[in-house]
Amino acid sequence: MGGSWLVPWHPRPDEHPLLVCMPPAGAGCGQFGAWQTALGDDVSVVGVQLPGRETRWADPEPSTMGEAVEAVVAELTGLVSTGHPTVLFGHSFGGLLAYEVAGSLWRQWRTWPRALVVAACKPPREWVGAGRGLADDEDELTDLLDARGLEAEDMDEDSRELMLEVLRQDARLSLSFAEPDQPVVDCPLEAWGGRDDLTVSHEHVADWRDYAGGEFQERLFPGGHYFCLETPAPALELLRSMACQSPIDTKGGTL
Repeated sequence: MGGSWLVPWHPRPDEHPLLVCMPPAGAGCGQFGAWQTALGDDVSVVGVQLPGRETRWADPEPSTMGEAVEAVVAELTGLVSTGHPTVLFGHSFGGLLAYEVAGSLWRQWRTWPRALVVAACKPPREWVGAGRGLADDEDELTDLLDARGLEAEDMDEDSRELMLEVLRQDARLSLSFAEPDQPVVDCPLEAWGGRDDLTVSHEHVADWRDYAGGEFQERLFPGGHYFCLETPAPALELLRSMACQSPIDTKGGTL
């Protein structure tokens, strides 16, 4: 289906632990390119690029979440060997996608990532049918876009309409999600939230515990729904530690 689903920012991604980053609804993965610079050679950062945005404007959207997950897993297992040390990170809608990719890696290859990290993401059961109506609700879509804090000078009217259409596309994609028969992930799972997030509550973050088959950690950070994209440094240090398996703070709580 058109262009590549993965965008590696390290020239030798197979020589370092992998951090696979999945963006929020309506966004491309280009925002994670700066994370490679911040992490240096310690970690290889790879972005997941869904069709219809950035370098894939002309590519048709997947018909189901399963189709997207299958394509991501196929490219991922072609990029690095099965069992390569990998951390999956997803923000908001990207968190749901990362959860699905983790489960697919196990079902297809009998391997789990080193860790799954979901940020500003409601637990899977909250996503079932959640996009119904959103794809056609212009006011709700506009509110989602405005929540990003983009200034008027950041985009013209055409750009705004394109971003709204990508949001609609991701809302349609989320409608195809159904909880798997075995919803638990058997790898370390961390759920992160912003203290001031008006979309994903602290209870939503804590409810991810129901999906953890092993270690579980919840953390709260300063900021709102886009806390780790707006102020990435605290998140990056934790992600670096997970990918490289350095000692990390396991007390959870707030940062």
